[in-house]
Amino acid sequence: MVTAERFPENMNNIMLGYGGKGTSLGVAIGLFVLLVIAVVIVHVWATGISLKRPRFTQNTLDRIIIPVKKILFGKAESKQQFYRSQVSSFFRVNGIPPDTNEYKELSGANFANYNLKIYGLVERPTAYSLNELYSMSKQVQITEHFCIQGWTAIAEWGGVAMKDIIKSCKPYKESRYVVFHSFQITDGDEFYEVLDLELAKSPQTILAYEMNGENLTIPYGAPLRLRAETQLGFKMVKWIRSIEFVADYKNIGMGQGGHREDHMYYSRGAGI
Repeated sequence: MVTAERFPENMNNIMLGYGGKGTSLGVAIGLFVLLVIAVVIVHVWATGISLKRPRFTQNTLDRIIIPVKKILFGKAESKQQFYRSQVSSFFRVNGIPPDTNEYKELSGANFANYNLKIYGLVERPTAYSLNELYSMSKQVQITEHFCIQGWTAIAEWGGVAMKDIIKSCKPYKESRYVVFHSFQITDGDEFYEVLDLELAKSPQTILAYEMNGENLTIPYGAPLRLRAETQLGFKMVKWIRSIEFVADYKNIGMGQGGHREDHMYYSRGAGI
């Protein structure tokens, strides 16, 4: 578009801030070429470092980006509430359901023997059966799911608010993070993700056992999955096995704060 109409004026406006013709056009084009060359050089340099030292790149960027995002958006809360008429007719499925004998036995019995273990740095470690979770105050929310792959979908989720779980188990003061452990084994390791304790307390962070008014099915995370509506989809652990409260996550997995962070160098700061 720049070259198709009034090229001298457009190029001058872009690079020099004023229109017109004459020698300034050559200066503008020269500056543009230098800028493109600089971008290419920086891209090649940064790509080389990230490919050779991916963990260094991941941690360095997180040390810079995560604190800035916390300052800017740390207190932001999701207040999504779409209409039922807006629920997506198709909701993609990501991840392969667990194939361990333990999970197969639980699912074969319709999760009648399932118990959600709550442990770690808490005053009241406990375990909840599905019926006990069903008896707790139910929260329903119609929200939009944002996948890191670029797709979105809207669904209605029903379950127990994490703030109620946190209130019940009473974390110690030194507890700073919540670890959601899954039955899923991926790349030879347990799938897990970590949320900051304050994020876990957010109004729309829930343990969902229903999707669109029906019990959660296995492809979507039965018997229990996390919904943290300020986060990208990979943080929302499916097939939850247990929840652990910790002071630090460095001794869990590879110490990056989640399975995708460990194996695929994702940033732990997955806010949207």
